Amino acid sequence: MEITRTTTAMLDALHDPANAEIWDAFDRRYRSILIGFARNLGLNEQDSADIAQETLVRFVKEYREGRYDRERGRLGAWLVGIARFRILDHRRRKGGGAELIDEAIAAKLDDERHLTQIWENERRHAILQVAMRELRETSRTDPRTIEMFEMLMVHGLTPQSVAEHHGVTTHDVYLAKSRVAQGLRKIVDRIQAEYDDG
Repeated sequence: MEITRTTTAMLDALHDPANAEIWDAFDRRYRSILIGFARNLGLNEQDSADIAQETLVRFVKEYREGRYDRERGRLGAWLVGIARFRILDHRRRKGGGAELIDEAIAAKLDDERHLTQIWENERRHAILQVAMRELRETSRTDPRTIEMFEMLMVHGLTPQSVAEHHGVTTHDVYLAKSRVAQGLRKIVDRIQAEYDDG
């Protein structure tokens, strides 16, 4: 069962080392964001998954030691900092102790604004994925209507292509887009509030 909590409530619950359920919920919320973050910084899928795991483990350890101060910054910024150092360590290990030379990636790792933008993009993507899953599983929206929306908005097909594929008019495609967007917006707003940094 998915735990639905604000980030603040989740952080408070993480103080209990025996609360495996809340750790799982935190993991579900942030692992995919961290993987996408690392991928955007040039790592492959496996290395990105390793960075995400190392970041989450380090986060829980430091958080339980009381090293996170909400007054000094948002949770996202703290996770970005941990992930950044994990990526730098990874590059050193891969380079046999010496920094791998890739000036473009090195510049990205030194640019806080760029790192924050990558994080926010991945966060929005994760929220949209959760919202789409919830829309499919809990709403009364016709699966065909959702499919038309995804073909149009996610896969970038033209309204004409979507209409031909489903044997409907382009007007029907636009109606499907409007219906799904309206339902999705409500779900995204609620999930966004849950993801807000505590």
